[in-house]
Amino acid sequence: MSTLTPTSTTAPVAAPTPTPAYRLSPRGILRSEWHKLWTLRSTWITLITASALVMAVGIMMGSTYDGDDAEIDTVVFTLFGTQLSQICLAVLGILVTAGEYSTGMIRASLTAVPRRLPVLWSKAAIFTAVAFTACAVTNVATFLTAQIWLSGTDKALALTDDGVLTALLTSAAALTLLSLIALGLGALLRSVPGAIGAFVGAVLILPEVMSMLPFGAVETAIRYFPAQSASALGSVARVENAIAPGTALLTLTLWAAVIIGAASVLLRRRDV
Repeated sequence: MSTLTPTSTTAPVAAPTPTPAYRLSPRGILRSEWHKLWTLRSTWITLITASALVMAVGIMMGSTYDGDDAEIDTVVFTLFGTQLSQICLAVLGILVTAGEYSTGMIRASLTAVPRRLPVLWSKAAIFTAVAFTACAVTNVATFLTAQIWLSGTDKALALTDDGVLTALLTSAAALTLLSLIALGLGALLRSVPGAIGAFVGAVLILPEVMSMLPFGAVETAIRYFPAQSASALGSVARVENAIAPGTALLTLTLWAAVIIGAASVLLRRRDV
């Protein structure tokens, strides 16, 4: 009679746990764009230059005031240098987007984020936060510094006076939104010189040329152009022959949204 011997059973080997796939997150993309922005020397140079221009012109205007420009709004008077700083900030906005195309780094960015659009939107979000903060701090510091010389004159104002802080912040918002338009142009044209030329030509020069046309409809339409909308902001008193501040802020926001939206569509459709 044969004896049955139990057969040895081999315990099943557990399958190796798969390594979880790398997952992108909005926070991670924002952090990446934050580091890319601050590791560029151009960021520091343009921001410092923009702030220095506003401060220097504000000190000059305050220290040389002799009462001849009494009709000019005090905040506009002290922040006259923003007309120069907006070029610096526009160039920085263009470098944030078109600069990556000139260096070829955009290939690495879009390879890491295949969906593409979060890259552009993160760039815009980070740039907006940095530009607005820099402009707001510079505006407040310039206003307070200029008041050292303007104290005791007809342009003496305190930061807590009605409309002063609002004017300083809306001026910062106007500069930020104009720079966002430049950022969108950089993403559209993918060329730093081309985007700078488009910004200067279309945003700054074209409305001045069109204002020479003897047509009432053209004059009304020009008030809603980006630069003219920005000029309605940053003033304690209502600017004559300009749209209302709330309308101006909305108009600038729509301009920036449309241009960045167009850049988003082309980013999805075009090759790198």
